[in-house]
Amino acid sequence: MSDSEDKRRSTPGYEPASSPYDQPTERLGHDTSSLPRTDDDLDGSSRSATDGTRATEKIPTYPGPSTSSDDTATRAYPVSDAAPSSYGTAATPSSYDTTATPEPVAPATPVEVKERRGTLDLGLLILRVSVGAIVLVHGLQKLVGWFDGPGLSGFQDVVSGAGYEQARLLSILGAIGETAGGALLILGLATPLAGAAVLAVMINAWLVRQVAEPGLQFFAPTGVEYETLLALAAAAIVLTGPGRIAIDGGRGWARRPFVGSFVALLIGVGGAVALWVLLNGADPFA
Repeated sequence: MSDSEDKRRSTPGYEPASSPYDQPTERLGHDTSSLPRTDDDLDGSSRSATDGTRATEKIPTYPGPSTSSDDTATRAYPVSDAAPSSYGTAATPSSYDTTATPEPVAPATPVEVKERRGTLDLGLLILRVSVGAIVLVHGLQKLVGWFDGPGLSGFQDVVSGAGYEQARLLSILGAIGETAGGALLILGLATPLAGAAVLAVMINAWLVRQVAEPGLQFFAPTGVEYETLLALAAAAIVLTGPGRIAIDGGRGWARRPFVGSFVALLIGVGGAVALWVLLNGADPFA
């Protein structure tokens, strides 16, 4: 201990200062009666502050946001196409037209894409003209006797000798059918019907040659090779159409043949079979 401390302690009336640490377990000299001790005391119902008011008086509440359905202040209004007359003036919500409907948009005009056919039309032209020319020449031989043909009378004898009834009528119809069918195929006019007529004539020619040579004979000169080839070529033209290099080039059966071509094919086959069954009736395979 220093000399100054000794002198201070030796002064009369000196008392050492008290410290809360001298008695650490001693209760501090404060009134703790006003402190809440239970949950019920927290609401301030059983005690009061010194000024007579509740110590835990509730803070006054203020009205919150309005719960009414009026949303005028926050409603979004459509923007009018017409601009305000000046930048400093805004249009009122009532001035907007909320009943206006957008103008209908006209559908875009479809663009026709040109179909690429390559050499298809040229190939159909060659096939059509070749078959038509061969059939036309044979028809003229029978109808007018050109190209060293038998003529109409000679053709009538052939039809009668093949076993047909009504040989005169059939010889005329057969000669006209070959001549007209061949010419129409060359021109590409009424192609499905022309092909069906040629097909019917070739089926009957196939049956006549088959009856003349019993048993299935295919190769020329006694077989049915020539008639088979022309019949199948005529059927192919009926199904494919004449192509665009033809008088029928703008018609549907020239570009996309479908139902009509099947009908024409059935007419040609059915007519030929009916003609053979009704006017001849011989068994071609006997």
